[in-house]
Amino acid sequence: MAKKIPEINASSMADISFLLLIFFLVTTSMDVNQGLSRRLPAPIPPDQKIKDTKIKDRDIFLVKINWENKLLVEQEPLDVRQLRAKAKEFIANANDDPKLPVLYSEDFGQPFGTIKYTKDHVISVQNDADTQYQAYLEVQNELVAAYNELREECAQKYFHCSYEELDEEWQKKIQKIYPQKISEAEPKNYGK
Repeated sequence: MAKKIPEINASSMADISFLLLIFFLVTTSMDVNQGLSRRLPAPIPPDQKIKDTKIKDRDIFLVKINWENKLLVEQEPLDVRQLRAKAKEFIANANDDPKLPVLYSEDFGQPFGTIKYTKDHVISVQNDADTQYQAYLEVQNELVAAYNELREECAQKYFHCSYEELDEEWQKKIQKIYPQKISEAEPKNYGK
């Protein structure tokens, strides 16, 4: 006669596993604030021809990030903490510098009046394939912050309140004065 082997009661193992799963889901925090918020352009209709646009060299602000996460802005080394101020200077071209984007005059109505702005400027971000994502995000955040600060300054100047407090109509006018134009090139291998 065969010996009877005692069995382990495993009926409560599923309950314990489920409780542990719930515990870890509740106590684990996930950092979801990383990433870029971008509004993509509308798709081009298939019957529409794409026109090549020629952008003047002075209208392009070139930002390169190499494999060591170092910046080269307009062919000059730059610390990421200085990028925002440099970008604001480029976007606004307050002194009508001939090396910065071309200024155009347009009447934006009351309370703005006629304003000179750089409607054709483009900020081109290029990075190495080995650039760390954190360095890329820091650069993007500084560039977006430059636009946000310019828009905030404009709102304070003309409305004496923050940009976020303005009606959507006024926000759109300020966005037209400071249009966010960040071009992201495909990563390349610049070599090590």
